[in-house]
Amino acid sequence: MFDRRLLQNFDWGLLAITLVICAVGLMILYSAVSIDDPGNMMSIFYKQMAWHGIGLFFMMAMFVFSYKSLDKWGSTIYFLTVLLLVCVLLFGRQAGGSTRWLVFGPFTFQPSELVKIAVIIVLSRYLAKNVKEEGIGFRALLMPMGLTAVPFVLVLIQPDLGTAGTIALIAASMTLFVKVDRRTLICLILIGIVAIPVGWKLLHPYQRERVLTMLSPEKDPLGAGYHIRQSKIAVGSGLILGKGYLQGTQKKLSFLPEQHTDFIFSVLSEEWGFAGSMFLVFLFVVLMAFGLNIAHACRDSFGAILCVGVTVMLFWQVFINMGMVMGILPVVGMPLPLISYGGSSVITLLIGIGILMNVSMRRFLN
Repeated sequence: MFDRRLLQNFDWGLLAITLVICAVGLMILYSAVSIDDPGNMMSIFYKQMAWHGIGLFFMMAMFVFSYKSLDKWGSTIYFLTVLLLVCVLLFGRQAGGSTRWLVFGPFTFQPSELVKIAVIIVLSRYLAKNVKEEGIGFRALLMPMGLTAVPFVLVLIQPDLGTAGTIALIAASMTLFVKVDRRTLICLILIGIVAIPVGWKLLHPYQRERVLTMLSPEKDPLGAGYHIRQSKIAVGSGLILGKGYLQGTQKKLSFLPEQHTDFIFSVLSEEWGFAGSMFLVFLFVVLMAFGLNIAHACRDSFGAILCVGVTVMLFWQVFINMGMVMGILPVVGMPLPLISYGGSSVITLLIGIGILMNVSMRRFLN
């Protein structure tokens, strides 16, 4: 029998802010693809509308069952998504020098996006059972480190440095949230310092070039530094109020690289200016505040850690994308949540928000 308290505790504010961000994303995407050859590019806009619809369906599907079921099925979900990553390496479609997509008839899907949710669930399950007042020790961290390392490596060799790095950042943020004892934290910091030069050598040449280009884009303005330079020009040219919707010149002249995907924030900044950019940042801050508030109000460890995981996933993707567009972080191929074109990203993020709503609806039961 349906519990009326579920409807009474439904988080309408979280739903509203999500729909507003989705609407803003479609507006910006429409502008990004409405250039001289609208026929082919506008199909991208209609596809994105469809992806938003599918994503909202999955988000609503997350309301049907209790989030505690994710605790039970966490290992299975994790195993299936890792299996999909293996299938990508064996049968995936290659594009732009990377093999990231599985093809299902007319649809393509990027499992590395969905694996973020799987990692959040399986880590929440483990950390909730091992949380201690004095903090988690090194031995207890070996299991979550292993659970994170498997998808991290599989995504890294696609190669997809941005998504792999996001997985690692999500895992690190969730672990710090539940508290790590002092000795273990110092040990992990030392390991990280030693791993930096090793990680640098393991990067592909083009990935090292992106890092060096971030530090000095003017050395090769027409080559490796072109993307960052054009992006910064677009962001700066918007000034306070922007050039007006659909009036971005950098966009119209196709100077902006990947203007409907990774660099869509440049389109927003040029047309809506600093004010519009801050408005979008404000929307994301409110969305993440909802996530943290739900985590704070949740009375069981699994639900709280789960909400923190989804929230930090949103935070790191927003931070990395905007930092990349403004030239303060290397270009790693990171979509702006619910704004950039891409079905896998939209569906994954809306599933994550659906989990937040699920916890919010049922937190009174615990």
